[in-house]
Amino acid sequence: MKRWIRITLTVLSAAIGVTAVAGGLALIIGALTAASGGVVPPRAYLGGSPFTTYVVPGLILAVVVGGTHLAASVLVGRERPSGAFATAVAAFGLLIWIFVQMMFIPFSPLQAAYFVAGLGELGLVLLGLGLFRRSTATAS
Repeated sequence: MKRWIRITLTVLSAAIGVTAVAGGLALIIGALTAASGGVVPPRAYLGGSPFTTYVVPGLILAVVVGGTHLAASVLVGRERPSGAFATAVAAFGLLIWIFVQMMFIPFSPLQAAYFVAGLGELGLVLLGLGLFRRSTATAS
């Protein structure tokens, strides 16, 4: 994997991971302290979902989305062979998270930003794996 791709992917995955952990913790704390507004969406958004509070969604956001991104960031940053796979798993997890979230929560620019970030991660993984190399073979 080229150095610029590895660095960009490491930073992007780390940023997503840190903000997912922070967002998950905010949801959990908000649910446990009955805070509303600001970071915690209204409880009415949970209608039709299997959740009654934001504790479980907060745990999923922090542990699954945030944890996989932080692990991917470390693996890519240390140039481990599993780094590209870990990043792809984390990116797909983020895209699934956004899709499911949009079923319950009205559109937010953050959803679009994180969706683009997830697509960006997948694009960088494909670039890093050499999927978009120019062909040097010529027709005879």
